[in-house]
Amino acid sequence: KVVESGEPMAVPGIGEEPIFLNRTGARGRDSRRSRISFICVPIKMDRQTIGALGTDRLSRGNVSLDEDMRFLTIISSIIAQTVATYRIREREKEKLQFENTELKRELAKRFHPGNIIGESKRMKEVYAAIDMVSQTRSTVLLRGETGTGKELVAHAIHYASLRSKGPFIKISCAALPGTLLESELFGYEKGAFTGAVSGKPGRFEMADGGTLFLDEIGDIPPSIQTKLLRVLQEKEFERMGGTRPLKVDIRLIAATNRDLETAVREGKFREDLYYRLNVVPILLPSLRDRREDIPLLVVHFLKKAGMENGKPVKYISDAAMTYLMSYAWPGNIRELENAVERAVILCKSDTIEEDLFPIPGQKDHPAAIDLKTAPRKVPEINTDEDIPPE
Repeated sequence: KVVESGEPMAVPGIGEEPIFLNRTGARGRDSRRSRISFICVPIKMDRQTIGALGTDRLSRGNVSLDEDMRFLTIISSIIAQTVATYRIREREKEKLQFENTELKRELAKRFHPGNIIGESKRMKEVYAAIDMVSQTRSTVLLRGETGTGKELVAHAIHYASLRSKGPFIKISCAALPGTLLESELFGYEKGAFTGAVSGKPGRFEMADGGTLFLDEIGDIPPSIQTKLLRVLQEKEFERMGGTRPLKVDIRLIAATNRDLETAVREGKFREDLYYRLNVVPILLPSLRDRREDIPLLVVHFLKKAGMENGKPVKYISDAAMTYLMSYAWPGNIRELENAVERAVILCKSDTIEEDLFPIPGQKDHPAAIDLKTAPRKVPEINTDEDIPPE
């Protein structure tokens, strides 16, 4: 009644008061109940009753309970102030927790490019390096074994930079012979060589205002190294067969899986070019050095391979995951993706088992594709599920 009405109440003798029901059973049913008085006052905060404070006392004849009621009212106001302070503190705490969560989420977006998968400590260091260099104009050298995702990191740096609206041009220095690579990089004028019936801009011109990514820079021939050094120093070059210098504004990102220091000592790579490229080096860890990221990568490749190949494979057994976690992966992420895709193609249920993965050195392993036993029907699956970017 006190909580409902918001008004204090005093019961001189609870044994003689019919509305005192003693629902807690704390006072018993002995004869002392007739000598117990009960006082109850509301606890109010901002004119709202949030509770009640009640107490028993031995009655002393016709003694007034007003003084006791005033005393309890003072105590109830102190309690109300304490509750108000506690609520303010809790609201501030919740606000800080919310802001902290939002900041962490923003930082995660900022340091975790959407096209890269990994939450390990080594990958977080890579994300921090990407964030650090993306807002600069410095040349970046990405180092790491083949298949570690150097091109994805180059994309992340470009699209997080101020040049994100500019072009992103890439070329593999190991995929082309020297003469063809030179013409692809610097372009050529009409008549520069047999078959050059018209002029063609090179990758440097195409990347003007944006980023040029040179993959496998360690395989570039010595003759082109000199011209590349000039571009980095002077920001200008000539097309093959041309005499007019061309100015370019590019951000260069290079990548290699070779030991450039050894190549410099052996005279296979120019030392001055090495220092020009190695302004900000970023080392990408091998997959065996970030094993905790393997489950995330497997889930991603499982969804991707299942949808691309029309296979309703959704799960991977504990034994299979243990195998994947213990394997050295010399081919890194590229090898893992191929292994998962092969297992999805060969899988005849919704779960991938360990025997669907190849064991090095065993040619008769079940992972070898047998066209006679390979499934021919393509089951339908739900393709509405989004696949995260690589």
